[in-house]
Amino acid sequence: MSKKSFAKLKDPVLPLPNLVKMHTDSYQWLITEGLAELFQEFSPIHDYSQKKFTLEFTGFSLDESKHNEFSARAKNLTLDAQLKVKLKLTNKEIGQVKEQEIFLADFPVMTGRGTFIINGVERVVVPQLARSFGVQFNANLIKDKKYFSSKIIPSRGIWIEIETEADGVIYARIDNKRKIPVSSLFRIFGLKNNADIEKTFSKTDIGPIPFIKKTLEKDSAKTTEESYIELYRRLRPGEPMDMLGFENSKTYIDAIFDKERYDLSVIGRYKLNNRLGKPTDNVKKEPRVITLEDLVGIVSKIIELNNNSLAQPDDIDHLGNRRIRCAGELLQQKLRANMAKMKRNIQDRMSTADPATLAPAQIVNNRTFMSAVRDFFLTNQLSQFMTQKNALDEIEHLRRVTALGQGGLTRERAGFEVRDVHSSHYGRICPIQTPEGANIGLVVQLAVYARLNEFGILETPYRKVVKGKVTNEVVYLNALDESNYNIAHSEAKYDQKTGEILEEEVEARVMSQPGLVAKNDVHFMDMTPNQAYSVATSMIPFLDHDDATRALMGSNMQKQGVPCVLPEAPLVGTGMEERAARDVGRMALCENDGTAEYVDASKIIIKEAGKKKREYNLATFLRSNNLTATHHRPIVNVGDKVKKGDVLADNYSSDGGRIRQIHFRALGRIFHKCQRHQARAGNHHLRYSQYRRRKA
Repeated sequence: MSKKSFAKLKDPVLPLPNLVKMHTDSYQWLITEGLAELFQEFSPIHDYSQKKFTLEFTGFSLDESKHNEFSARAKNLTLDAQLKVKLKLTNKEIGQVKEQEIFLADFPVMTGRGTFIINGVERVVVPQLARSFGVQFNANLIKDKKYFSSKIIPSRGIWIEIETEADGVIYARIDNKRKIPVSSLFRIFGLKNNADIEKTFSKTDIGPIPFIKKTLEKDSAKTTEESYIELYRRLRPGEPMDMLGFENSKTYIDAIFDKERYDLSVIGRYKLNNRLGKPTDNVKKEPRVITLEDLVGIVSKIIELNNNSLAQPDDIDHLGNRRIRCAGELLQQKLRANMAKMKRNIQDRMSTADPATLAPAQIVNNRTFMSAVRDFFLTNQLSQFMTQKNALDEIEHLRRVTALGQGGLTRERAGFEVRDVHSSHYGRICPIQTPEGANIGLVVQLAVYARLNEFGILETPYRKVVKGKVTNEVVYLNALDESNYNIAHSEAKYDQKTGEILEEEVEARVMSQPGLVAKNDVHFMDMTPNQAYSVATSMIPFLDHDDATRALMGSNMQKQGVPCVLPEAPLVGTGMEERAARDVGRMALCENDGTAEYVDASKIIIKEAGKKKREYNLATFLRSNNLTATHHRPIVNVGDKVKKGDVLADNYSSDGGRIRQIHFRALGRIFHKCQRHQARAGNHHLRYSQYRRRKA
C-alpha cells in the first residue's frame, strides 16, 4: 500500500531523536564519570589520628555481565556485572604501601532500551523533576511594598536564606535557625570590618533606603571573632557558656562550609553564576562552595531588586528553575550517603587493626555499598515495576517524569500551581498527557523533541529565522533563554524554496506570551506542529480537531490496548509509529548489511560481508510484566537482502516496523468475530437443549 503524506513539511529539518536517550546517557555518565567522582570525593581516607594509615581509591572497573537479558529473565536473576575498585593503603609509621583490587558490588547493568532487570523482573527508574540547585529570589509583601529575599540551595549541605525586613535590615538565616544580620556573614567570609563592607557595596547601595548602613547599625558584632560567636550562638542555642569561645565557634562554622559537607554541585554553580550574570563557560573548574564573591553578588542583587518597583520574583514552577534528575544522578546520590557510612567503618577498623598485617581487603566492608545498590532498585519510589501492556505503554513509561519521590513533592502538599500547565512547558513537557487521578500534573510526559543538556535542564529545538527568512539551522533553547526571543509557530506561511515568510505580521510567542510581531522581528520558528506533545498524544490523527479532555483520555487509553495475535499497522498514521516502535527496543534490527541465511521463530541468522554470520535470538511468547505475551515475528525470508537498520522481526505490538494502534477497523473486525462466535455458541446450546428434551 502506497503512503500519502498531508504534511506541509515533507522532509523534517531535524529527525526525531532517540526517545530513550536520556536514560542511556545518564547510566553511561554514571559508569564513566559519576562513580569516579564519588570515589574521588572520599579519597583519601585517614585514620582518626591521621598519623597511621591512608587509604586511597585509585581506580575502578566494571566487568562484563555473566548473563544476557533472556537468561536473566528466565532464571529470575539480576542483569549485573562485578564492580571492582583498586585501593592503595599507606602505612605511615613504617612507610609501607600495599595495593589491592577488591570486589565492591554486583552493579546492575542497563539494557539498551533504558531498563534494568532485577530478580528477573524488568524495572525502570523514572526521572525526577526537582527544584534546581543554585539561588532563587523571592518577594514578601509588607505594607503594600515588595521586599526581596533569596535562597541558596546546595546539592549537599545547609540552606542559606537572605531576607529583607521592612526596616531595611538584611538578615541571613542559616539552616532555618534564628536570623543574624548579613554583615556578620560577610566578616566570617573575609570582609574584616565595617569600612570594608561599606566600600564593597558603595556602588550598589545607592537607593532611597540605605540597606547596608541599616544592617551594620543593627549588627551587635563588630569584629570577625564576635561574628563567629554570634552565629554559633544562633546555630547552637542552649550551648554552655564555656563552649562559646572563638576557637570552638570557628571550628564548627568553618566545618559547615567546608567542601566535605557543603557542595553546590556543578549545576548549582552554573545556575548561581547564570542568575548573577557571571560567566558560565568554566563552571566545572570553579569552586563548588559558597564564596565571598557569591554572597556579595546575591546581596547586591537583592538591593537592586528592592530598589526596582517593577522587579518580579523568580517563578518556582518555571522550567528554567527546575531540572531533571535521571537514574545515574539518583543512584550516585544514594551511594554517596552510604559511602559516608563506609568511610566511618573503615576508620574504625584502622584504629583497631594490627598495623603489620593490615591489607586493604581487611578494612573495606562492601556490605554497605551493596545494600545501597539493592535498596535503591527494590525500595526507592522512583524505581518502578515497568508497565508492559503494549509497546506504546513501554515507551511512554520510559518518557515519564515525576515530581514525587525522595526530595520531591507529595500528593498531599502539592497545590494547584505545581500541577497546572505552565507556558515554559512548551516543547518540553506535554500539556495533554497526565494521569487523571491524584497524580494529575505531578506525573507528566516529555515532549517528543525535548532533550536534557549536561546540567539536566530541558531544552527544545527551534529553526533560526534571519531577517524574515526561515533557515535550516537548528538551535536548542532552555526555558529561560527562550523568554528573550520572539518565536513563530510552525504553521506560519513561508516560501519553501527561499524561506521568506509570506505574511508581514506573524503570530508568535513574544517573551513567552502570545502576540503579533513583524516578520523581521521573528528570531526562531517551531520545528513541527507536534513539537509540544508526547509520543502517545502525537499518535492521535488530526489532534487539532480534538477536544483537550478527549485527547487526554485517548492518550492514556492507547496504552491500555492488549496486543493482538496478529498486529496491524493503522491506515491513518501521524509519522510517530515507526520511531516509537524502534526506540522501545523490542524489534530485532539488522546491525550490518547481509543476506538472511536461516529464519525460524527462535532465531534469525544473517550472513554478512566476509562470510561472517550474526545470530539474532528472538523472544517466543515470553510473559511480560502485565501478563501479556512478548513475542517476535520474523518478517524476512531466507535469501532476502537486508541493510543495516532494517527490521528483521516485529515486536508484539508492531507491524512492518510501525507500532500498532487500537483503531476502528480492528475493533470492527473483533466485534464482528465476537458476534459470529456468540451466534455459533447459541446454536450449539439450542441443539444440545433439544437433544436433552428428546432423551427425557
